[in-house]
Amino acid sequence: MINVKQLVFVIGIFLSILTGFMLIPMVFAFIYNEETIGDFILSALLTGSIAIFCIQSGRLRNISLNIRDMFVLTSATWLAVSFCAALPFTLYHGISYTDAFFETMSGITTTGSTVLSGLDSMDHSILIWRSLLQWLGGIGFIVMAVAVLPFLNVGGMRLFRTESSDWSEKSTPRTQHMAKYLFWVYCGLTLLCTLSYRLAGMNWFEAINHAMTTLSTGGYSTSDSSMAHFSNASHWVGVVFMLAGGLPLLMFVQSIQQRNISIWNDQQVKGFLLFIFSVSFAIAIWLWLHQSVLFIDALRLASFNVISVVTTTGFGLTDYQAWGAFAGTAFLFLMLIGSCSGSTSGGIKIFRFQISMAIMRQQIKQQFHPNGIFKETYNGHTVREDIVRSLITFFMLFFIVILTLSMALVLTGLDTVTSFTGAITAVANVGPGLGPIIGPAGNFASIPDLAKWTLAIGMLLGRLEILTVAVLFHPQFWRY
Repeated sequence: MINVKQLVFVIGIFLSILTGFMLIPMVFAFIYNEETIGDFILSALLTGSIAIFCIQSGRLRNISLNIRDMFVLTSATWLAVSFCAALPFTLYHGISYTDAFFETMSGITTTGSTVLSGLDSMDHSILIWRSLLQWLGGIGFIVMAVAVLPFLNVGGMRLFRTESSDWSEKSTPRTQHMAKYLFWVYCGLTLLCTLSYRLAGMNWFEAINHAMTTLSTGGYSTSDSSMAHFSNASHWVGVVFMLAGGLPLLMFVQSIQQRNISIWNDQQVKGFLLFIFSVSFAIAIWLWLHQSVLFIDALRLASFNVISVVTTTGFGLTDYQAWGAFAGTAFLFLMLIGSCSGSTSGGIKIFRFQISMAIMRQQIKQQFHPNGIFKETYNGHTVREDIVRSLITFFMLFFIVILTLSMALVLTGLDTVTSFTGAITAVANVGPGLGPIIGPAGNFASIPDLAKWTLAIGMLLGRLEILTVAVLFHPQFWRY
């Protein structure tokens, strides 16, 4: 049986935290004398009331969650928070709830797709709320990736199981201790990014907003022109901190605790950085030779856009679709890849490709030596059979979901390119797709409402590593 009362209680706790964060845009609305202060007060009252009801209804002395409870709680929490966090948007100038929910789900899953325009003149309180949602979604996913997903054995992530991935009563203090360290490192990097953006020419409001959406690899901006609105120095700051957001945050914690740069000793990190630098340099050479761009500018444009897409940040700098067939094809594949496990980014993740390569090497050796026994390792861990099965399941589900969403989007009236890349960008949590409608120079405002709900589902599936949600639809999950 699912422990419904306990789940309701925990959801109530999350909603009460969300209510507290609604006070921040209220302060900005008050400072800038904006009418949205009433919208946020009403949203906070409604969300707070729901939180109190959930806490009172599910209050228990002891909370003990089993594995099925964790699967349900993971999906239910993100949905409940998204439904309530959309309230300020739908109260703001009559934005439809469909658009409000889409913007919220895109924000909290750090996807970065948007239906809003006129950002340069939009109320400060709404802009800071968008950025806050991405910042909260980033740290929320990091804690989940480190503590929850390895415990649930989702998509091969048991390789990254740590002591914080044990949900027994004995391990709860260790889990809380690790979550605290992750949070403070995340805050420290956000502060450092804010100061860097300020020194690069942004004002304080712009710097704060972009720091939150850079570290969370979310990609919301305060301008319709996104990062193209700001200086070249800001672009390099973005490159550095998007890379930081794409690295495992737990390794920053371990490096500080052990006082050595352990982050460079990780096979996943080395593979990720090598891939990023190689692709960025290759596309920079392409731009330099074929687009008559100075090499330093080509390197800046290529690095920023490649890192933005691979880390699934989705900041816009220039329309890379105009760079030619080579670059356009490359970015289509880059949308799928993602960066490191335990980071704020989405996508398939580098480690899954590395393990797949190891399995392929093993299979090739087996062809030459049929009676041989070959064991592949990854970061010092043996790649066991259950990890391989989990990995294959993830890959299959990932592409099945993209295919299904693409077909559903086509049925709403969208063209093939918009449907296919829209499905990819939603499930991979990238942000922009390809084509004239949802490409780097467009947004999602003009697509049908049904398509927006479909993409919102895709964002949630992608953010929660698909299997976490997919298991809820299996009849056997509910039988016992």
